[in-house]
Parts: sequence; C-alpha cells; structure tokens
Amino acid sequence: MTIEVKNIRKQFGQFTALDNVSLQFPAGELTALLGPSGCGKTTLLRIIAGLEHPDSGQVLLDTEDASNRHVRERQVGFVFQHYALFKHMTVFENVAFGLRVKSRKERPSEQAIRDKVRQLLELVQLDWLADRFPPQLSGGQRQRIALARALAVEPRVLLLDEPFGALDAKVRKELRRWLRRLHDDLHVTSIFVTHDQEEALEVADQVVLMNKGRVEQLGTPDAVYNHPASPFVYGFLGNVNLFHGRVHEGVLASGDANFHVPDHAGVQDSQGIAYVRPHDLDVERYAPGLDGIVVKLRRAHAIGPLAQLDLERADNAELIEAVIPNERYRQLQLKDGETLVVRPRRMQVFVDAGAAI
Repeated sequence: MTIEVKNIRKQFGQFTALDNVSLQFPAGELTALLGPSGCGKTTLLRIIAGLEHPDSGQVLLDTEDASNRHVRERQVGFVFQHYALFKHMTVFENVAFGLRVKSRKERPSEQAIRDKVRQLLELVQLDWLADRFPPQLSGGQRQRIALARALAVEPRVLLLDEPFGALDAKVRKELRRWLRRLHDDLHVTSIFVTHDQEEALEVADQVVLMNKGRVEQLGTPDAVYNHPASPFVYGFLGNVNLFHGRVHEGVLASGDANFHVPDHAGVQDSQGIAYVRPHDLDVERYAPGLDGIVVKLRRAHAIGPLAQLDLERADNAELIEAVIPNERYRQLQLKDGETLVVRPRRMQVFVDAGAAI
C-alpha cells in the first residue's frame, strides 16, 4: 500500500505540531520519521493511523482519501513504545486478540486463529513463550510480541512509535537489525518514529528529517547523511564542528585560516558557517607554513579502532573534535599540549546571503 499525506496541518492550542506537511511513502518500504522531541513526527504517525485528526489536509491510502475513515477501516497495525500488552493474558492470547475481536462475519475459525498465532510466534522467534504472561518476559521479548500482535490482523500498513525507546542500548541494536530482516521478509509498508539518528540510518529505506512541524529533508540514509539540505540536518545527524567566518568570492576566512569554497564563488562579503564532521579532519604536527587550522591537543581518548582528539584553536580558543584511526594516533605519538594542524578533507558551507559583513 502507498501512503500519501497532503498539506497536513495540526495545532494544539497555540502550538503548531504540523505545518503544511506533504509526503509520500512508497509501497513496501520502511520509512523513518526522525527529529527532536516536539517536531511533529508522532502526531503525523497518529494522523496516518486515524488516532488523531488533522485540522486540514488529506491522508491517501493507495490514492484513496482515507481522511474520514475510522481507524478500524484503515487496516493499520500500530506498535507503541511501551508494548501495551494485556498483562492478564498469555502471550498466545495477546497475539490472538485482534483476530478474536473481529466481527463474526470476518472472524477466522478457532483452528485458523491458532495456526496464525503459531506462525507469527515462530516468525518473531518466540513460539516457546506462548504460555507465558507479559510480566515474565524481557523488554525485548515484549516488544517482539507487540509486533506479532500488530501483524496478526494482516495490516496493509505497519506504524511503530519509537518501538525500541524503552530498551537498553544493546537490546535496541539487536532488535533494530531483527526488524530490518523481518521487514525484508514481509515487505509491509512501514513507518517508524525515532529520535535516534543511528537507528534511522541503519534500518530505514528512506528517512524523513522533521523540525518544528516541517519536513527538512527526505531521502535515503546515504543522501541525508552525506548531502544534508540544511544546517539543521547536518547538525542533527551526528557530531559536527562549526567554523564561522566570512565568505567572499569562493573563500571562507575563519580566524587565521582560509578555505576554498568554489560553490560560493559568487558570494560577496557574507557570513558563512562551515560544517565538518570529526572524521573528515586530517591531523598532523605543526610546522611553519602548513595550511590549516592551528590547534593544541587538550585530550585524547584512544580506545578501540578510533582515537578521539579534543583540540583547541590557537586563534579563537574554540573547541574542535577530530576522530582518526588509532593506528594513525599511535604513529604520531601525540602528547597533550602539543601544537597540531587540522585540515578538513570535506566540508559543507551554508551562507547567510542577507547577513553581509
């Protein structure tokens, strides 16, 4: 099933949760709605499900307007952050619940229900827990049972609201890989909400970056990470260093350092900010005449395959974070307090053309 939202607006009092949002979700793909708390992602998910109604706009399911359809008519499976399992029911009965409450005309036979539940428990690899109760399960097991229950009614759309938010980091990592494998097997059109950048980039086919009720960028994980469309996207997706300066005819002057920015060759005397990820900085010992930013090494953290360097600029005392291979760090034999030079291998400059200097 394809999903499309057109010109969705939603306000809660004076707060604008969604501001004219339009998006398309391709059939069979897994899409992540990513952004900080309060950006509107959960509100959008609930509007698609029919649990919330927009002030204006449309929700289209397979090109048909579903805006006024009841949630039961949308054939949506919803998985909440906190499982929402019935504690007094066994795992088996929790998964069977959606099938048992169907109208008599639509309800499968008891044998069909048992076969379906057994298949789903095998699918989520928890058939051996069928007779247990939710309080007897781990958090990761409960979330997989919640997903099996959502799949029992054969939804055309699967919606997940921060499905792993209540779990610890190790279990989250295991479950998101499991979810990706499960989705590849089922190909149900799925949308999940998260504020975890790593989770979205690892699991999703496409990522929707949201901020203050608007869409900042839509694209594949590779596209949004490597080609951010705005300063917000660049800053939200991982650590980043900011180099403030003046852009004039293709050169960014930041403190004592100058950088060529050919994409802005036509810019005259405007404020600019260069965004550089820590792993995109080359580091070497200082020598007179070297191009780059002169820094002092304040602290190094070198455990595992990478070394993180906390650096301080000599010209303005701003802090810079660099990440280099541990092997390179050991070759350089760096010591705290040493003077170094860093050079960006890759940067993206955003110019405020209306803020002339």
